[in-house]
Amino acid sequence: MIGWRFSEYTPDSSDESIFEQLLKLFQELLIYTSGDVSEALSWLNEIDKEYNITNEDYGMADFIQELIDKGYIQQQDPKDAKFSPTAKIEIAMRQKALEDIFGQLKKSKRGNHSTTYGGGGDEKASELKPYEFGDSLDNLAISETIKNAQINHGIDEFQLTHEDLEVHETFYQSQMSTVLMIDISHSMILYGEDRITPAKKVAMALSELITTRYPKDTLDVIVFGNDAWQIEIKDLPYLQVGPYHTNTVAGLELAMDILKRRRNANRQIFMITDGKPTCIKKGNKYYKNSFGIDRTILNRTLNLATKCRKLDVPITTFMIAKDPYLVKFVEQFTQANNGKAFYSSLQGLGEFVFKDYKNNKAKRHRR
Repeated sequence: MIGWRFSEYTPDSSDESIFEQLLKLFQELLIYTSGDVSEALSWLNEIDKEYNITNEDYGMADFIQELIDKGYIQQQDPKDAKFSPTAKIEIAMRQKALEDIFGQLKKSKRGNHSTTYGGGGDEKASELKPYEFGDSLDNLAISETIKNAQINHGIDEFQLTHEDLEVHETFYQSQMSTVLMIDISHSMILYGEDRITPAKKVAMALSELITTRYPKDTLDVIVFGNDAWQIEIKDLPYLQVGPYHTNTVAGLELAMDILKRRRNANRQIFMITDGKPTCIKKGNKYYKNSFGIDRTILNRTLNLATKCRKLDVPITTFMIAKDPYLVKFVEQFTQANNGKAFYSSLQGLGEFVFKDYKNNKAKRHRR
């Protein structure tokens, strides 16, 4: 049975209401419990006993009733007291995951997202440049322009010339089709370390980013264990690890099939995993080997990585482990695909995914 380790809860000292504080914790616990409302509320009750979040005027019963009234949970059967999450809280969880992960990324130092090219495009960037003939004045940086005029000409005889103008850099966006592969093999919860929850949160945040910020893009999510299958975005919080081996080949084959149907020139695969492939299918039977690097399984996997490279489908691997033999496999896999690899801590996983997605998205063109 999997166990969880929670860091000490520090009560929020902001102006958030008790309901808002409890809701944040409840959303987090729903991800840990894969959508089990009763278990999440039970954990929340224990946290409340420890840290006294509620008071005499507002208790856990009030919180549960407010969850019902605001449409976050619902009864599956009027005769049954068991509750299930609603679409509203699924959206709220994705938004929270985006804020938690992308919020950390925004605090990183300047330059993490810079690219070589700038110019006239369809979205503003934070960088500024001197105005050139043909630049749109819709992108005029007013504060910097006025500041330049004051410095160049003084305040007493204020004037604005062509040389004072500065405009925001802009970049073109290209449509991107992305397949996110999530490893749900048993190793994702082995040795008392929960690796599936961070993977779920990253997938939720990425899905929210793409569907809200890049609505023309497509995101398909697949999970892979002994086999691979596609899931809907709404099911991400409820993923569970199974008693599976790691059939990376099945995941890649399904990802390639999905991208082929998308008929988009810009395609990519993100793969979040914590281990080497240990399973392939031969006919209707599984061939499995969990010990060491199996050449039969490895060669099938590397062949697919090479095939993806020839089809111009880069694979970015996010490895949540740093064992030397696993690193060696990822290096071989990345070389075969000419893709990218990140060896990430569980805490840093989301930041790596977002950096890479936004870098791949920014197609800039200089006039």
